[in-house]
Amino acid sequence: MTDKPYGADPPARPALRKSLGVLDGVAIAASSTAATTTIGIGLGVTAGVVGLHLPAIMLLAFVPILGIAGAYARLNRVEPNAGNGYVWVGRSLTPWLGFMVGWVNIVATVAFLAYTTAVTGSAMLQLAGQAGLHRVGGLTLDPGSTAQTTAVGIVALAAVTLTAVTGIRSAARLQSGLLVFEYVVLIGFCGYGIVTGPHPFSLSWFDPFAIPSTSALAQGLLLSVFCYWGFDAAFSVNEEVREPRDASRAGFITLGTMLALFLLGSVAFQRVLSQDELAGHGAEGLAYFGERLAAQPLATLPLVALMFSAVASLQAGVIPTARGMFAMSRDRTLGPVWGRVSSRYGTPAAGTLLIGALATAVAGLALVIPRLADMILATVNAVGIVVALSYALTALAAAVRFRGLLRRDWRQGVRAVVLPGLSAAALLGLGGYLCWSFYTSADHLELSPDNGWFLLLVPAVMVASGLVAAAWAKWVRRSAYFRTGDGTDADAPRLLTTTP
Repeated sequence: MTDKPYGADPPARPALRKSLGVLDGVAIAASSTAATTTIGIGLGVTAGVVGLHLPAIMLLAFVPILGIAGAYARLNRVEPNAGNGYVWVGRSLTPWLGFMVGWVNIVATVAFLAYTTAVTGSAMLQLAGQAGLHRVGGLTLDPGSTAQTTAVGIVALAAVTLTAVTGIRSAARLQSGLLVFEYVVLIGFCGYGIVTGPHPFSLSWFDPFAIPSTSALAQGLLLSVFCYWGFDAAFSVNEEVREPRDASRAGFITLGTMLALFLLGSVAFQRVLSQDELAGHGAEGLAYFGERLAAQPLATLPLVALMFSAVASLQAGVIPTARGMFAMSRDRTLGPVWGRVSSRYGTPAAGTLLIGALATAVAGLALVIPRLADMILATVNAVGIVVALSYALTALAAAVRFRGLLRRDWRQGVRAVVLPGLSAAALLGLGGYLCWSFYTSADHLELSPDNGWFLLLVPAVMVASGLVAAAWAKWVRRSAYFRTGDGTDADAPRLLTTTP
């Protein structure tokens, strides 16, 4: 494998190979969203906050996410770019905020990869236990141990990173196969759970006003935004799709599918499990759900689906992050290593390998939280806040860019300006309120997922590190991006002032 370096003044920007269609984009976005992992783990975390109102919170969170998706789709029509929000926000608002969108997406995904690495390892250790393997040498295998699950998961992360290097098409094919198995198992077990579950169905599950408190509502909404996070992976590969509109179609198809699966899973889990069971099983929630519904060996199928989902989401996390950093490298806001394109595979190979290495390092840092369930809770809260910030800024960029439509066509203006603007305001308000509630909930700092200052410190460090990196790019690298906000995507159309 040889790489073509991106120098200071390249004669032509590095190009990614165009080979993807709509279904490939759906496979990448759906794997990144990881419905099976979200249902198996995220529902339990969310139920610990909102109680038996998972369907309500999933429906409520879908409303601003749909507005965000509309902003992504409209911006993508006029400027398809691997950097998406980084370029769109930099051009429409300010380069500093644009860089921040690119940066927080990078650090959030690296944190997500670290947490998913441990989830993957946990699923593998649970499967080993199902097969009768409980000890290796003198070590008792523990699926709830952050150290053991991380060690096993790092092996899986290395394997999927190497697969992502060889080409996005091969990665999409692998993910498509995994998704088919996951969804068949998930729909089958959840459908059976809805029919046979011992707990009676209640319309109050769909009532957001029955959620215990305002802070629980805010935290539940941001956790649900985290659950939907990943649909925008379809836009991160929009330079590799044959038609830019395919990225938008893939994003909307993925969101609709995720909503249906989340509602199916939340109703099924609440029919089968009590609130304490939902909140108490953490990374082992889907396996416990399967055991309540079927005997072995059928009860193992949901656990296998969880492992496949975690593996696919690892690979789907590596792919868009490497391409976002590729776009930033073209603008010299990041170093040239991220812009190297493999002449053999047509992918940002060096950046992909480095993302895997960074995720491995962060996974090692997560060992300061010994219980896997606690590490998951801390990571999900932090990532939910910074993802909400990134989505809100991208939606604001769309509202600013297309504001002229309000004067020319009020219907188009409502879709292009008002809905993204309201979605951005909702996410910023939720994030701000949750940060304030974290700040006021404690009077000291300790490394614990129930310490408000710690939960606030993690996203604050993510944002602060972005400001340092932006300052370096502006005054040391002297990137032209900070003068114009423009990306270097020469193939993208210029800013359009007509109706997109």
